Amino acid sequence: MIKNHINAIQSQIRRAEWVYSRLPRAVLLLAVSKTKSAQAIAEAYQAGQRHFGENYCQEALAKQIELGAYDITWHFIGPIQSNKTKLIANHFSWVHSVDSFKIAQRLNDQRASSLPPLNICLQVNISGEDTKSGIGLAELAELSQSIAALPNLILRGVMAVPEPELDFEKQSQPFRKLHKAVAELNNPKLDTFSFGMSADLDAAIAEGSTIVRIGTALFGARS
Repeated sequence: MIKNHINAIQSQIRRAEWVYSRLPRAVLLLAVSKTKSAQAIAEAYQAGQRHFGENYCQEALAKQIELGAYDITWHFIGPIQSNKTKLIANHFSWVHSVDSFKIAQRLNDQRASSLPPLNICLQVNISGEDTKSGIGLAELAELSQSIAALPNLILRGVMAVPEPELDFEKQSQPFRKLHKAVAELNNPKLDTFSFGMSADLDAAIAEGSTIVRIGTALFGARS
């Protein structure tokens, strides 16, 4: 079942790449595995999936131990509590949800010297919603510059979760605005756009997404 879902989503991604003139395989599928069992993750792995995103640190660490034999790239995509930064810094390859210099500095200072630099994305609250984490677009340039000085982090790009919309053009607008803002920073190292989920996948790919985060459509409804 999971294998069929992965194949269907990958087909949708490949088709959108073609339709919107993106390079083949420019977009990575990140399987959002929060609340899903290690067994479900293993099933997805056997179907070829290698990148998994987790929102809750303790839950993720338990799965990482159970799946230690698998060559999985783990992404942290949830809100970051200060008391969890050391665990996140040392048990993930990517962190998508950095929204302050304080959090970035803690991740940098607590990343073990034996590990390669941690790939991070800045979470941007692109729709300006009070209920969502993330920086405003006006903060993007200054925070990007500040983080560039941290030796144990590599700022790769941005992450966003826009307000849900049904209309394709309305879905596209916040992605387009964020992509333009990053382009204006003129920093070639910022090559990652983590946006797009099941409902707005095509719009995200049309506007430059490089990582789409898919959970329910891949694993089924959360229990």
